[in-house]
Amino acid sequence: MRDIIIAGNWKMNKDAGETAKFCGELKDRLADVSAPGLRVIVAPAFVLLPAAKQALTGSRIEVSAQDVSSHVQGAFTGEVSAPMLASLQVSYAIVGHSERRQYHAETNELVRDKVQMLLDHQIIPIMCIGETLQQREAGETEAVLESQLTGCLNGIELQTGKELVIAYEPVWAIGTGKTATSEQAQQAHAFIRNWLQARFDAQIAQNLSILYGGSMKPGNCEELISQPDIDGGLIGGASLKTDDFVSMVHTGISVLKKGK
Repeated sequence: MRDIIIAGNWKMNKDAGETAKFCGELKDRLADVSAPGLRVIVAPAFVLLPAAKQALTGSRIEVSAQDVSSHVQGAFTGEVSAPMLASLQVSYAIVGHSERRQYHAETNELVRDKVQMLLDHQIIPIMCIGETLQQREAGETEAVLESQLTGCLNGIELQTGKELVIAYEPVWAIGTGKTATSEQAQQAHAFIRNWLQARFDAQIAQNLSILYGGSMKPGNCEELISQPDIDGGLIGGASLKTDDFVSMVHTGISVLKKGK
């Protein structure tokens, strides 16, 4: 059975005090939660990673960075390297988010280099892919996903599938309040898993968790992650509210108990 992952991408929100308070509350409210196969992750801004790590000490909640440099070290002002993240014992890093692609002109090739860099330093990449509204309306969703998968995983080798997470995020549903229907999301996730099986093998494809990212919230979380190929969520706005995030964690536990 694949892990269900409830991951909160905070984007550029919360300061140090708010981070410590939120993570402390999360730790307390989920202290008695123990569900094999469930992973809970928060992804604060780079400067807040130590505060989050400290506040979550002793809990099963893990911490992710929101990005990583494709370089190990050097004259790259403002960049944060995989060895730096590893030194903080950060478990994950998001790469290829549509906002990075849109505002920072990140290409599939650059995302691929970041994926490899993270794997080389035993950090699990959460690799984002997804189509724009124009591409979906033109019937190009699968072609776009195939192009992104091919480019971002070019030359990447996986041993089990557990060392990578993929997040399908339809760009038109990010921060808009619009959400892909459960059927639309499942179709995209199934396409991704079939591509992984062809590119790697059936075992890797079945082990690899594929998350939905695109205005997931308590009201639609259960319907989405109950789909056969949707293994959790990379959650934006709703992850900033303790009640909403805790609610979605409990939804993940409920879906696991039903034996998905």
